[in-house]
Amino acid sequence: MKALVYTDVETLEYRKFANPEPGPDEVLVRIDSVGICGSDMHAYLGHDDRRPAPLILGHEGAGVTADGRRVTINPLVNDPNSAASRSGRENLCPSRQIISMPPREGAFAEYVAIPERNLIEVPSHITLEQAALAEPIAVSWHAVRLGLASLHPADERRAHVIGGGAIGLAAALALTAMGVEQVTLSEPNAARATYLRDTCGIAVVDTPEQDIPLVIDAVGFSSTRAVASALVSPGGVILHIGLGSSEGGLDIRRITLQEITLIGTYTYTAQDFRDTCNAMFNGRLGTLDWVETRDLSDGAAAFTDIRAGKTLAPKTILKP
Repeated sequence: MKALVYTDVETLEYRKFANPEPGPDEVLVRIDSVGICGSDMHAYLGHDDRRPAPLILGHEGAGVTADGRRVTINPLVNDPNSAASRSGRENLCPSRQIISMPPREGAFAEYVAIPERNLIEVPSHITLEQAALAEPIAVSWHAVRLGLASLHPADERRAHVIGGGAIGLAAALALTAMGVEQVTLSEPNAARATYLRDTCGIAVVDTPEQDIPLVIDAVGFSSTRAVASALVSPGGVILHIGLGSSEGGLDIRRITLQEITLIGTYTYTAQDFRDTCNAMFNGRLGTLDWVETRDLSDGAAAFTDIRAGKTLAPKTILKP
């Protein structure tokens, strides 16, 4: 098969690669659409030691099985017998794996092997480009679910999202789908901000309100953590999704004195992924038209453009 292979820092090669061999209870999916994630970019820049070269990246995939089913892929492979999995917290399974991290190659390829239980069939009115958005939206759906459950009953249902990439946009959409009436978002790239307003109908603001009960950091740098620490109201909740950097930014004194809850969130449970797909398929998450598509063979150039801030759409989809 042809695949886009990460071979060194800022180096991707489109070349022949061995077809994956499905293991027990696994199926082979012919990839139709696969999104470029921020974690793929971290690996590409050499910032993720969990993804050493050479490796096929990509975990936001949708495609077609050998028997013709159109499916979207939950890329998180867990041990169903672990205590975490039995309690419905598959994302915390100690032996979890994800495609695009060893030992599992990713979906920037013509085929990927995945357990049957990780597939969700896609209805005919949803394109496979849209279906590939299930994974990043599920990340935000999971975070929003945890955040809303942690708000005090007396708190207003107001939220602000920091960062207008796919995860930030998905968080804003999930908040709205779950009944939060006032949702704002901040995005420093003016062209991206305009895109989010005009194409996605998001309330992008230059200066967020203060004292917001629920603040989501979808970026994860020290500067965005500092903003989240300053914006959140006393007794409020900060949801930390972004993995930009690991240190700095949090105002621990304010978090302590104002009883602010900080929640780190990672991927999603299997139920979150199913719930996300249902919301997508039922139209609760909008038109899902905030993507641009490129050929997989053009993937190296797509990474270069994303890094340079040249892409306005929050998600770039590669097509094998």
